[in-house]
Amino acid sequence: MTIPRQRYRDQLAIIFDRILGEQSAALDAARDAVATALGTDHLVYVAGSGHSHLIAEEAFYRAGGIAAAQAILDPDLMLHLGAERSTLLERETGRAERVLADYPVEAGDVVFIASNSGRNAYPIEMALACKARGATTIALTSLRHARAITSRHDSGKLLYQVTDLVLDNGGEYGDAALSVGNDIRMGPTSTIAGVFILNAVLAEAVDQLSHNGVDVDVYQSANMQGAEAAAEEMIRRWQSRIRGL
Repeated sequence: MTIPRQRYRDQLAIIFDRILGEQSAALDAARDAVATALGTDHLVYVAGSGHSHLIAEEAFYRAGGIAAAQAILDPDLMLHLGAERSTLLERETGRAERVLADYPVEAGDVVFIASNSGRNAYPIEMALACKARGATTIALTSLRHARAITSRHDSGKLLYQVTDLVLDNGGEYGDAALSVGNDIRMGPTSTIAGVFILNAVLAEAVDQLSHNGVDVDVYQSANMQGAEAAAEEMIRRWQSRIRGL
């Protein structure tokens, strides 16, 4: 039997290949939505709670990432203020609307909502609220997991059932894809796959716009030699529109 690191790598490779092989239409639609938003001076938002907030942070102020990306972050739903507490709060009705009071999502924007299960109130209500504001909503979720569970939201619906587009992260039910020891499940894949999907879609959108003669602000690492001034200038250009810079 191969060692766990090799099996983990192999499982991730299978997931990546399935994402590319089975979701071409969805990936194309997401790319086109992002390209349209960026080409018309709108923003790309990314929301998540618990470990899914890592995907939102990945898009924000990122070397090799677009400047027009805004992470929607609620500290109470992140892990550093209490992991168990965050799990309970993401089930709370009404929180998404309160969080959105600080983020001017509007028609023409694109909002990615990351949630592996997509069953809790926060991601579902985030999608519904952003959709009501006229934004294009995109779920980053595990369809295998979602189709094995019931919703915790009053609507009875899951995240993938309320968004405009759905991108499946290809994960196992329960997320842990690797069997170790006496059938202990480890090796989650949702964050790795979600980051891959998000960065691939953003890169393709920028590539499409570039070939059409449209320039998009993309951060380069401020830790490259001589890159500090360019990074600072880009921050100054976007500070009035992007929260947290």
